[in-house]
Amino acid sequence: MFGGVRVQRRSVTFQRYSAGQGHCGFALRGGLGKGVYNIANPQKNSLPGLLTNEQITCAEVRALIGNEKKELGIMKRAEAQAIADEKNVDLVLIAPQGNPPVVHIIDYGKLRFEQSKKEKEMRKLQKQAVLKEVRLSLNIDDNDLKTKLGHAREFLENGDKVKVTVRFKGREITHGFLGENLMKRVAELCADLGTPDKTPKLEGRNLTMIILPIKGKKQ
Repeated sequence: MFGGVRVQRRSVTFQRYSAGQGHCGFALRGGLGKGVYNIANPQKNSLPGLLTNEQITCAEVRALIGNEKKELGIMKRAEAQAIADEKNVDLVLIAPQGNPPVVHIIDYGKLRFEQSKKEKEMRKLQKQAVLKEVRLSLNIDDNDLKTKLGHAREFLENGDKVKVTVRFKGREITHGFLGENLMKRVAELCADLGTPDKTPKLEGRNLTMIILPIKGKKQ
């Protein structure tokens, strides 16, 4: 729809298929697999397999409208297209195997946006936390500690776990409480973004602590 005037969309060659009475659809020929390529509006090709407007050739459809998918009932495809034209939106075939096929009267660009948003949310939920490491020395100065803490906080903000390691050199190992105090200070300065999974653990000459990110704290 351009400026309120519907433009006839021309597509590459399609081969129509039938999956039973009342069903309709197309398969793209030329070795590219199933899908629809919209020459008039190429950016609308991110949802392969969805036919829109004049690409839909079913004689009769079950129509849904709006974000709530309110059912309008069974009608001629031309009637559904007329409703879409009147509202300056698109007719989208969402269930070609239905009897009759199901179409959705909605802005196709908005549909693509919502689909992309859902996919991003799913990827975010599936993201695996990565273990990052920050190494400290017992005699680290305030400026270096501030830099290291900045890295740790950035990792936590990204949803990653942080392994904090204090390396004891020589006779420093006899002053383990200093390492524990340093770990406590780090934990306190990162408390708004993460929490230690357990108390610091001594492994050889390394005192280690894992800080887990707090869910929902990513900025």
